[in-house]
Amino acid sequence: MVGYVDKLLTCRDCGKEFVFTAGEQQFYASKGLQHEPRRCNDCRNNRRVSDGSGSRAPRVMHDVICNSCGRLTQVPFVPTGSRPVYCLDCFQGSRR
Repeated sequence: MVGYVDKLLTCRDCGKEFVFTAGEQQFYASKGLQHEPRRCNDCRNNRRVSDGSGSRAPRVMHDVICNSCGRLTQVPFVPTGSRPVYCLDCFQGSRR
C-alpha cells in the first residue's frame, strides 16, 4: 500500500496554492486517475457553473407521475410512455 502525504499544489487559474490531501490522493488512485488536480476547489466550482465554452447546459427536468406510487416527480429525460417512470424513492427501492 502506498503512503500518501498532503501535497501543496498551485492552481493554474488563480495562482493560489491549495492542498491535495492524502485522502484525495487515495481517492484519485482508487478511481484510476493518474493526474493531480490543476485547479483549486473554488476555480473548479466556478468553471463548472460558468457560461464558458467548457460548461454543460443546465439540466432540464420534466414533470411526471410515478408509475409505482402516483406521486408527482421530476426526471432529467423526456418520457416516451414506452417504459414506466418512477420517483427516486421507488426507483431506488426497485434496484435493491
